[in-house]
Amino acid sequence: MGVSKAERQRTNVRMGLKLGLVALFFVGFGFAMVPLYDVICELTGLNGKTNAVAVAVDKNTQIDMTRSVKVEFLSHSMPGVGLTFKPEQFSIRVHPGEISHMNYTITNTTDKVFVGQAIPSITPAVAAQYFEKLQCFCFGQQSFAPGETRTMPVVFVVNPKLDRDFGTVTLSYTFFEAIKAKS
Repeated sequence: MGVSKAERQRTNVRMGLKLGLVALFFVGFGFAMVPLYDVICELTGLNGKTNAVAVAVDKNTQIDMTRSVKVEFLSHSMPGVGLTFKPEQFSIRVHPGEISHMNYTITNTTDKVFVGQAIPSITPAVAAQYFEKLQCFCFGQQSFAPGETRTMPVVFVVNPKLDRDFGTVTLSYTFFEAIKAKS
């Protein structure tokens, strides 16, 4: 007593539809991962994305002149994208509570327009909630003409509530090429 050909065909069609729905779900999930990642980082302060609500520096905050924190600056770009990307200095010493500035220089070494975005990361991760970027080229995508060199500022504050045990905080940026829309 075997399964009829029609019954097998119906079973195969149902299985194909189920597999198609699973594939469609994972394609949608793949597109949703970036916004979900941003929300999780914003809520938790992970991966250097600071929680602006938790980090907001009071207008009454005073500069803590009794100590300084060494802030190191790193830069990376995706291999093969044709960018040179570096901070003007490797590190500076800042007093918690003071507004500080650092410039990064970015050069598009290719003969094509480059559109990308820098993603920040702060280490140690615990310090991320005390590091507030007031102005940053990482807040949006950047477009560079062929051969263009641009100096881009970062303005930041290390919150005085940062534990005194932290003598060094590292701000690292990785520059990624923007995802191109499919035509």
